[in-house]
Amino acid sequence: MNTKKLDPPQIGIIVLAAATAIIHILLSIVAYTRFNDSTTFIMFLLNGLGYLTLLAATFLPVPIAKDYPKLVRWVFIGFTAITVLGWVAIGNRSALAYADKVIEVVLIALLWLEARKA
Repeated sequence: MNTKKLDPPQIGIIVLAAATAIIHILLSIVAYTRFNDSTTFIMFLLNGLGYLTLLAATFLPVPIAKDYPKLVRWVFIGFTAITVLGWVAIGNRSALAYADKVIEVVLIALLWLEARKA
């Protein structure tokens, strides 16, 4: 069995991506159950699932993704940047939203560092 040890930036990517995915999925549930807002539900749910999918593509031996790790990282950076820009355009200005944007900006920085060293 071949196991690769994760370095601190990679652990950071995993923790931050999981954190923002959980935040978006929980917000989707709140949007649907509390406000019956199916549009926001779908938007946040897909965003959270997108983070989990890109996280899996980055670190798991997914057939296509493992052949193009740089491309996966750049798609991950782009996805995260679009999420931040979407929030700038139409997002809620709450403490949780600001905290999540910090998570996403640091995630972009760590992904960029990983892309540079590969």
